[in-house]
Amino acid sequence: MSANNSKRSVLITGCSDGGLGAALAIAFHEAGCHVYATARNASKMANLKALGIETKELDVLSESSIAKCVSEVPNLDILVNNAGLQMTMTASDTSIPQAKEIFDVNVWAMISMSQAFLPLLVRSKGVLANHTSISSVVAMPLGSAYGASKAAAAHFTAVMRIELKPFGVKVVDLKTGVTGPTNFISNNTTLNRPGSVELLPKDTIYNPARELVETLIRQEGFKDKESGQTGMVPAEWAMLVVQDLLKTNPPYVVWHGQYTILGKLESWLPIGWMNWVVRKAAKWNEVEAILNKNSDQKH
Repeated sequence: MSANNSKRSVLITGCSDGGLGAALAIAFHEAGCHVYATARNASKMANLKALGIETKELDVLSESSIAKCVSEVPNLDILVNNAGLQMTMTASDTSIPQAKEIFDVNVWAMISMSQAFLPLLVRSKGVLANHTSISSVVAMPLGSAYGASKAAAAHFTAVMRIELKPFGVKVVDLKTGVTGPTNFISNNTTLNRPGSVELLPKDTIYNPARELVETLIRQEGFKDKESGQTGMVPAEWAMLVVQDLLKTNPPYVVWHGQYTILGKLESWLPIGWMNWVVRKAAKWNEVEAILNKNSDQKH
């Protein structure tokens, strides 16, 4: 606990209303922590501000914005690098410039934030929590760039855990599964490109299954038919994460959300079996059926 603070202080990036960062801010606030909720656009945190949570404008891609935020935070016990971008696209059709944007936010911004706030965390012997994903360990169709960025973030996190141990800083990897509803899908960079009605390029090898693949890129059709819910409820996920992060010795890896079991199985299931499970969960087996049928018709 910070020496000059009566309760633990937490700074969270990517806290726009409707996202997992906002859910974490509320859960930490309800747990009695002093929360600094941050986002690039402060107006998108109106709900958090109404709850009495301190909000700050912070662009994690801007060195000057990060430096300004550091100067305004006197003490810090927990930093949660939550800000992230999503991208869904076949690996063979992935835009390299767009994939670089994903890495800028999901990897390099996380490192910039960690470096900037490290002196405060060393002083408090605090917690550094990096929000990766089960995608960092599970190969999901259409998630190559996103998963690769999260795998890179997870590796940085694992190395920092070793390097920062002598300073008393605990480093945690948040490997979140499917949660919803949140603004994560609506913030998908693939769907927000100008003129992105037709998502796949005209010459894609997936043309025979274009309609289904583009439906999967939009992440449609994954809601539970009865409840309309996608994954674990964000408030429930946030409560479980906060309980783990506030422990005296938090877990090295925090697993919460739907399908996290896949991440746990990845290390010991045969690759073929794991691929079968993932293909079915992601409905990629349906794409394969269409492509195989088209190939048979040609022959």
